[in-house]
Amino acid sequence: MRLSTTLTHGADPRAAAEQVAAFEAAGLDTVWVAEGYGFDSPTLMGYLAARTSTVGIGSAILNVYSRTPALLAQTAAGLDSVSGGRAVIGLGASGPQVVEGWHGVPYARPVGRTKEVVEIMRAALRREPVEHGGPSFQVPLPGSRPLKLMSRPPRPSVPIYLAALGPKSVEGAASYADGWLPFLYSPEDAARVWGAALAAGAAARSADLAPLEIVAGGVVAVGEDVKGVLDLVRPVFARYIGGMGGRGTNFYNDLIRRYGYEDEARRIQELYLDGKKREAEAAVPLELLERVNLVGPASYVKERIEAFRESGVTNLQVTPVGDDATELVRRLKEWST
Repeated sequence: MRLSTTLTHGADPRAAAEQVAAFEAAGLDTVWVAEGYGFDSPTLMGYLAARTSTVGIGSAILNVYSRTPALLAQTAAGLDSVSGGRAVIGLGASGPQVVEGWHGVPYARPVGRTKEVVEIMRAALRREPVEHGGPSFQVPLPGSRPLKLMSRPPRPSVPIYLAALGPKSVEGAASYADGWLPFLYSPEDAARVWGAALAAGAAARSADLAPLEIVAGGVVAVGEDVKGVLDLVRPVFARYIGGMGGRGTNFYNDLIRRYGYEDEARRIQELYLDGKKREAEAAVPLELLERVNLVGPASYVKERIEAFRESGVTNLQVTPVGDDATELVRRLKEWST
């Protein structure tokens, strides 16, 4: 397995670049740069490209509503150029809260729109005149002539990974994307929750594409008395399960219900939307936190790494917690290889 980490929202870019450079020396394979409605990913990705030399640099994620497919292709080409062929483009539909609440764009046809975006991006990166007629995009508009990318990127194909949780989205990722970026991933539940969608997508996958990469993991802390670290991630879990969308429009809440935590997911959401965030955090099941993260003695963390590997994960995504995060990355690289 390869090893990756994600720069979270609000991280100081210069300090983060220093840390990523140290992680790179310790064996890190990929760094993912979050966007949401914080700093934009491409700016930080370009900065990281200048401060590193071997680590892959991915966006996690660029949503398919706030930028046109052509601009996404330009961004991919530019990042691949400044990084010397190390760019990875993570795309996703995000959710109504970000797309409509921040970007002011209707959240429509997320599954179909994402597929169209990838088709247009790939054609543009091949420097073909872009001509596309679909429900979401008409390129060029009637009366205009098709154009092709003026610049020559280092590669005619930049890897495109999709963030997906729902069955149709996951099936699409398995069908036509280079990689899949699930979130709140429980290896013990993956086959039951996503197995049918992954199989359906794989059956339709083009022979021209390499096998699907799967990037998943969680917070990592190693030691005999580190279970308290799980309490540190409760606010993140509560925010996603309880606050990322309203009742009936929260994909993360739906996922936790599919894991079997129906009552807990409902309670977390009710508490969070009622403004009782601390109570919502306390309601996150410890068992869920243990399944989605890798926290405990070295022998236990090694077992969790194998659980992720056996579930199909090809790229272990970690958030290292400890006094020496760089040394922890080095150890994780050794254990996961």
